[in-house]
Amino acid sequence: MDQLLFRSLQTRKKLEMIYLRVDNRTSYRVIRVLGMHEDRVIAYCFTRKEVRTFKKDMILSIGPVQKGKMGA
Repeated sequence: MDQLLFRSLQTRKKLEMIYLRVDNRTSYRVIRVLGMHEDRVIAYCFTRKEVRTFKKDMILSIGPVQKGKMGA
């Protein structure tokens, strides 16, 4: 996952992810990585339309945005 996040940071490509929220519900997000720390990712969230911080251990699934999907 770190390689994918780092590549996204370098290329400014959007990623889509399934994220486990604090209330244990899943959330679909489209993001652009702005920075990385050991346990967190700072990204622009196209879903919330603001910069957000995501805990890496709460990311359930992540990958490149598929063409034709929201935010692509």
